[in-house]
Amino acid sequence: MAKRTAIIDIGSNSARLAIFQNTSKIGFHLVCEQKSRVRIGEGAYAHHGELQKIGMTRAFNTLESFIQTIAEFKVSKVIAVATSALRDAPNKDLFLDRVAKKLGLHIEIIHGQEEALYGAIAANNLLPLNEGITIDIGGGSSDMAVIKKGKIIETFSLDLGTVRLKELFFDKGSDIESVKRHIHTALKALPPSFRGTTAIGIGGTARTLAKAIIQKSSYPLDKLHAFSYLLSEHRSYLEEIATSEMGMLASYHVKENRYDTIREGTLILLEILQHIGAKKVITSGVGVREGLYLYHKLGKAPYRLPANSNPSVKSIRDRFDILSLPYGNKKEIAEKLYTLFAPRLDKPEKYYKTVETLLDLSSIGKVLTIYHQNRHASYIAMQELNYRFTHKEMALISLLLYTKSKRGYHKALYKQYKMLLPPKKTVKWLAFIYTLTLILHRDSAKATYTFALEEETLFITSDKSLYLAMEDISEMRKLENLTIKIG
Repeated sequence: MAKRTAIIDIGSNSARLAIFQNTSKIGFHLVCEQKSRVRIGEGAYAHHGELQKIGMTRAFNTLESFIQTIAEFKVSKVIAVATSALRDAPNKDLFLDRVAKKLGLHIEIIHGQEEALYGAIAANNLLPLNEGITIDIGGGSSDMAVIKKGKIIETFSLDLGTVRLKELFFDKGSDIESVKRHIHTALKALPPSFRGTTAIGIGGTARTLAKAIIQKSSYPLDKLHAFSYLLSEHRSYLEEIATSEMGMLASYHVKENRYDTIREGTLILLEILQHIGAKKVITSGVGVREGLYLYHKLGKAPYRLPANSNPSVKSIRDRFDILSLPYGNKKEIAEKLYTLFAPRLDKPEKYYKTVETLLDLSSIGKVLTIYHQNRHASYIAMQELNYRFTHKEMALISLLLYTKSKRGYHKALYKQYKMLLPPKKTVKWLAFIYTLTLILHRDSAKATYTFALEEETLFITSDKSLYLAMEDISEMRKLENLTIKIG
């Protein structure tokens, strides 16, 4: 696939540019993102779908700026798509022809079910889930997909969108009950297979509401992707947003640039969630653009990255693990230590994946400097470790990467993320396993180690000299009554 790929997504409300850097077969990351509230569909639904001049002008000017950015980034592949507003417009060719002739950009009109598929591809690959129902509420349509056992089973598109409802109902002063009746009528077309307790919120409405819930809840992690909440705990709050006066939206932590359509979007979301029987909402920071990128990167159905791989971890290592030191016996040491000390963890079956990720990322902080490398690694992980991890896993990995052998885990960071972390005892033992693994591996990546735990003494033997390791181990923070003896 191309080294850099640009995705342009023209919706009824916004036009977005995303440029992805391909680092390897699995790894990639976002290097540029631009957005403009073009509202290309403004006035269209009140004029039988006809695009109006003001919306087309804004969209053209935005695309012209996107083309300039694409040139600056030396992008080798450009994919441009348009969704509901253009799909429904009788005069769409007028706009498409102008863009093609003046800008050299060819835009593909995608149907609602294609839009739903791309959103589902992104969620299925980049969120820590195996099943759920995606809901992508746009300006003109709401596109949905069913994911079961890691496979996209079915897609559907509803003619329910924020701009569509705004122009057909809210701008005309219609009451909420008439809007709900319209939504209920549209939902009758949704197949019965669209039922499930987990909903996946994609798009601007879902992200805006998740951000508001994070702020009002004093949630410790400033990340939208993979943030989840129970509908029962926040339903009344969302209902208040849906029925609020526009001048009151600031009190609900809603951003000003979302005032014009957030009530419509919230109302659509609530009615869909009730219809499908959802109890939990997982917020997706990825959507159509990431899905399109993966669709072309993976090349063929089922458009699924290998289950045993992680694009975030691979991308981080591609970019930051510049030393490429031999992995050697690192995993073997960790497995043996984990097996010995697993009974001391609260839920031992949960954390070996965490240890594996720590080992993969243990050298990334050195890309800046060997001094404070633990702090650098922790920061990089918190910023970049997004895909296929829960917030609890992100917080724990970031905390443990900060671990220093003499001080143990970082107490201030633990206090910051405490809401998301396991019991302190588990954190201490995971930090111990991780630190001791690195010490032994650093002394010799080729040594064969034998461990024995007798009461509160850990015996370590090796077929190589452990002179340097002995000094480092002697400086480790003592854990409970454990003693380490090297033979």
